[in-house]
Amino acid sequence: MKELKVLKTEFYAESSVKVAKILLGKLLVRELPEGRLIGKIVEVEAYGGKDDPASHAYKGRTPRNQVMFGKPGLAYIYFTYGMHYCFNVKAEKEGIPGAVLIRALEPIEGIEIMKRNRQVQEITELTNGPAKLTRAMKITTELNGWDLTIGEKLFICAPPREEKFEIVATPRIGIRVGTEKLWRFYIKDNAFVSVK
Repeated sequence: MKELKVLKTEFYAESSVKVAKILLGKLLVRELPEGRLIGKIVEVEAYGGKDDPASHAYKGRTPRNQVMFGKPGLAYIYFTYGMHYCFNVKAEKEGIPGAVLIRALEPIEGIEIMKRNRQVQEITELTNGPAKLTRAMKITTELNGWDLTIGEKLFICAPPREEKFEIVATPRIGIRVGTEKLWRFYIKDNAFVSVK
């Protein structure tokens, strides 16, 4: 794949809902000693602050969620259910909490490495969920707070060619509050979306 253009801080300094939508179709890149992994972002969820009861930042700043208040374009990665990592991108301006959960990717490059990391052969099962994609791409809390705009280890790029697609908006998955917000977005008819 030709030289990729890394998304800069300004891209992320918008509302989490806007950033969620414009992240669709962008490329998540993970550089490992064994090779470069690339996946197209096909499903996301937006999370706010005190306006969003489903957000980690709903009750204010804590040691766990402090990245959500940091500068735009940081990686917010947390461990959940005692077994899974979830990868989010910090949105909003510094001091305002907001994040976008990356829920699913379409594998583009480094697919054999992803298969080994996940111990799965079926390509549509590799990265079609937030815990699946972090395992496939070896994303852990070691990268929590990582600056996605510097173009090393873990970053997001514009694709070589922008494609046209329809965006579907639904309630977010796995939450019990804030269900009225249609803040889950995915690329319509994409085979790698976690739940249709």
